[in-house]
Amino acid sequence: MLLLVGSAVGDQPWESLHGEVRRGEVVPLDTILDWLEAHYIGDVLEVEVEREDGYVEYEIKLLGPQGQVVEFEFDGHNGQLMAIEGVRINDMRR
Repeated sequence: MLLLVGSAVGDQPWESLHGEVRRGEVVPLDTILDWLEAHYIGDVLEVEVEREDGYVEYEIKLLGPQGQVVEFEFDGHNGQLMAIEGVRINDMRR
């Protein structure tokens, strides 16, 4: 599930995001998901793209092997992991 939160003036939020990715202003979602797959065990439950005042953030929820749900927050402009919330996070590390 991919949710785009917020809107750009005059167009659909996904159109604006696509343009930013194409121009290299925002990291592609595939890059973030590849990083998660390389470092953590789990299945993607939900992806949200939030934007506020020109700032883009990816929020991704993973379902871990023991049923735990962990949320990862990434800076959309540089792909850096900003926060992890959940339980038994270390059990999900590769």
